[in-house]
Formats: sequence, C-alpha cells, structure tokens
Amino acid sequence: MAEEKSIEEHGEKHGEEHGEKHGMEEAEFEVPGEEAGMNEPEGDAFLSEADTLKAEAEDLKARLAAARADLYNYRQRVERDRVKSRKLVVEEKIAEFLPVLDNLDRALSVPETGTARDVLVGVRMVQRQFLSVLESSEVTVIPSEGNSFDPTIHDAVETEYVEDPTLDGAILHELLRGYRTPERVLRPAQVRVGRLRDK
Repeated sequence: MAEEKSIEEHGEKHGEEHGEKHGMEEAEFEVPGEEAGMNEPEGDAFLSEADTLKAEAEDLKARLAAARADLYNYRQRVERDRVKSRKLVVEEKIAEFLPVLDNLDRALSVPETGTARDVLVGVRMVQRQFLSVLESSEVTVIPSEGNSFDPTIHDAVETEYVEDPTLDGAILHELLRGYRTPERVLRPAQVRVGRLRDK
C-alpha cells in the first residue's frame, strides 16, 4: 500500500509539474496573439495612409482636368483674338487704299475731249500713291533691270543670247514687277536674263 501511495503521489506531482509546464507553453502561445493585437494600429495607419494617397491622387486628377480645360479655353481665346486682329489689319489697309481708288476713278473720268497724255498723267499719279501705301507697310519693289539675276528674288521666265560677256546673267528686261517685305518675297520679279552664246 505504501508503494501504491508513493506511486500516486509521484504521479500527481508529475502531473502538476506537467501541468505547470503545459500552462507555460499555453502562456507562450498567447504571446503572439498579444503581439498581433499590438500590430492592429499599424494596419489601421497603413489603411489611413492609403486613403490619404488615394484622395491626393483624385485631387491631382481634378486639377489636371481643370488645367487642360483652362489651356483649351486659352487657345480658343488666342485664336479668336488672332483672327480678329488679322481682320482689323486688313480693314485698316483697305481704308488706306480707298483714296488710291478714288484717284483712279478721277483719272478715268477725264472728258472725252481730253488727250491720252491727260489720262497717263492721272494714272501715274495713282501709281505713285499706290506704291506709297505699299511702302507704309514696308512693301518695296524688287529691283530688276540692270541688276544681276538672283534666283531668290527673280524668276527667269525668258533668256536671250548676248554677245557681250558683261551681260551674261544680267537682267535685260522686267516682264512683271516683283514685291517683297524685309522678311520675305511676296512675289518674285519675272524677268528676261541674258545668256552668253556658246562659241
């Protein structure tokens, strides 16, 4: 009997020790759960930051759309102003040419008893006035006869053989007057150019 009691006591003691150890193990398994609970605020912070970034992205998209709309409206306004300015310039230039037309009408209203010389004098006056209006717009006549041929401002529509070497490549006659501005050629002068005859 004493041996059985000793065995039972030993078993109970062993069970208690085992229980204590088991309890420790359970306590050890509860720690990760506690740590996971401690990580929950970090997860909330991550979600909060994601929401903030999403809101900022939406705000940037809205600003971009507004900027595009502003740019489109600006381009439309600039184009309207450009067309309006061009029309205004054209109207002002037409107004400058109206007196020229008036003088041409006067030149053509010469009495039938008048001479051709009277008409010629009137037309030449109109021509001078016309050129004066062009010069006010920085439009000048391209010099031709007596000058060397320049393909950037002259258009050689005819050639004429010459015996004089000094006339080779020279403009012999202007067929149609050319005009230019300081920036570009409005119309090249059509000319006849001398060409030295081959021997």
